[in-house]
Amino acid sequence: MNELYKQIHVYLNMDEEIPFDEFEKYYKKVLKYFNEQADQFEEEDVWKALFISENVMSNAEGRSKEEKGNKAKKYSRMAQRLTLWAQNFAARLAEMGYNKDQMNERFEKMFEDETE
Repeated sequence: MNELYKQIHVYLNMDEEIPFDEFEKYYKKVLKYFNEQADQFEEEDVWKALFISENVMSNAEGRSKEEKGNKAKKYSRMAQRLTLWAQNFAARLAEMGYNKDQMNERFEKMFEDETE
């Protein structure tokens, strides 16, 4: 999880967009990890997973509107799948007692995390 979390921060701090192939590779790595490990996530992992899924999802949504044809469809599918994961993780945090404001506050702080 920490590797994926560090990598999303690298991407978020870049000045240019990563190419489709690299984006897709990261997305597939995230999806594979969530599919295999999500049931065992501790609270901190759920926070990181929500952060990753929300950021990749919103980025994929934006790219789906900029692209045309096959790539636009692929980005759109990525966004849809990660929306489901984001909803799953947000629901799990709500079950742990966090409300929307607390989630948003923590989420904003995560953008400033030092991941070095």
